[in-house]
Amino acid sequence: MIAIDVRKQLGPFTLDVRFQADSETVVLFGHSGSGKSLTLAAIAGLLRPDAGSIALNGRVLFDVARRIDVPPQRRRLGYVVQQLALFPHLSASANIGYGLGGWRRADRQRRVDELLALLSLQGLGARVPHQLSGGQQQRVALARALAAPVEALLLDEPFSALDEALRADLRTELLRLRRELRIPVVFVTHDLREAYLLADRIAVMDAGAVLQFARREDVFRRPASRRVAELTGVSNVFAGHGDGEGRVVVAELVLRATSDGAAPRGDVDIAIRAERCNVRRFDPAGVLPENCYVADIVADLAFGNTHTLRFAPVGPGPAVEVEMASRPYEVLGIAGRTRWVVELPADDLHVMPR
Repeated sequence: MIAIDVRKQLGPFTLDVRFQADSETVVLFGHSGSGKSLTLAAIAGLLRPDAGSIALNGRVLFDVARRIDVPPQRRRLGYVVQQLALFPHLSASANIGYGLGGWRRADRQRRVDELLALLSLQGLGARVPHQLSGGQQQRVALARALAAPVEALLLDEPFSALDEALRADLRTELLRLRRELRIPVVFVTHDLREAYLLADRIAVMDAGAVLQFARREDVFRRPASRRVAELTGVSNVFAGHGDGEGRVVVAELVLRATSDGAAPRGDVDIAIRAERCNVRRFDPAGVLPENCYVADIVADLAFGNTHTLRFAPVGPGPAVEVEMASRPYEVLGIAGRTRWVVELPADDLHVMPR
C-alpha cells in the first residue's frame, strides 16, 4: 500500500495531496498543471516535499518530522515517464536488464526472459529501440521498470504519444499485468476514457489539490462538487433550490432527485451525465410524467457510433445535452423531428451543495 500526505510550495503553486493506494490502480486525473506528475515525482523521490510523509507497505520512504528521505534507487518503485528514455544503442534485453547490474549473468538473463514473456516481447530482445514499434517500446519501458523487485508501479501518461489503436492494446495489457503482479499502480492521465477504463479508484486533481478520491463509479456518478463534475465530463450541471424532501426546482421545473436520498434544503447544484438522460416522443395531448419536460433539438452532433443532442426547453426546464447511441437514435427517428420530451431520471440526478 502507498500512503501519501505531502505539501510542497513551488512559487505560487501549492501541491497538497493525500491518498492511499492498495493493490489496485489509482488514477490521478486532471488537466495539465494540476499537480499529477509532481505527485508521482514526490513518491519516486525526485521531488522533496516541504512537509508530510510517504509510506510504502508500512515502510517509511519520506517523513519531514522524522528526517527520513529514502533515495529513489532504494524505494523499490517502478517508474515509467512520458519520454521513455530507452538507451538507443542497447537492445531491448539490455535496456530491460540495465538496472540488474549486481545480478549474476544467468539470473539477469532469466529475469529478462521472464519479462519479455510477461509483456509479449518474445523474439524481440535483440532489437534496438528504433527497430521496435511505439507499443513495443512502451512494453520495453514497462519491463525495465519491473526488472528489479518493485512494490509499486508509477506510470506518468505512458501512452499519450501513441495512436488510439496502440493505446487500446496497451491499456488491455496493463489491466492484465496488474492482475498478475498484485501491486499498487498509480497512473497519471488527463484522458477521461482512459481513467474510467483503468481505475479502481480515482483522485481528481485541480490546482495542486485532490478534490475527490473515491471509487471510479462514485466519482463519475456522484461527483463531490460542481468543479469535479466539470472535470469529469458532466455536461449537465444546473443551479437549483432544494426543498429538503427530495425535490429540486431547476429553471422553474420541479425535479425529484433520489440518488442521494433527500435533497438538501436551499441552494444546490444538480448534475446528470448526458448518457443518463432519456428522450421520448412528444404527444401534444399527453400528460408529462415526473421529471419530464418538452424541449427542441437545437444541435445534433454525430460522432460515428453516438450522437450528442442539445435541447432547449419550450417551457420550464433547463437546456440539456443528451448522448445517444446510433441504434436508438435511428429507431426513434430523431433526425425526422425537432420537438421531444426529455426525461431526467430521479435516480440519476445527483445533488451537490452549492
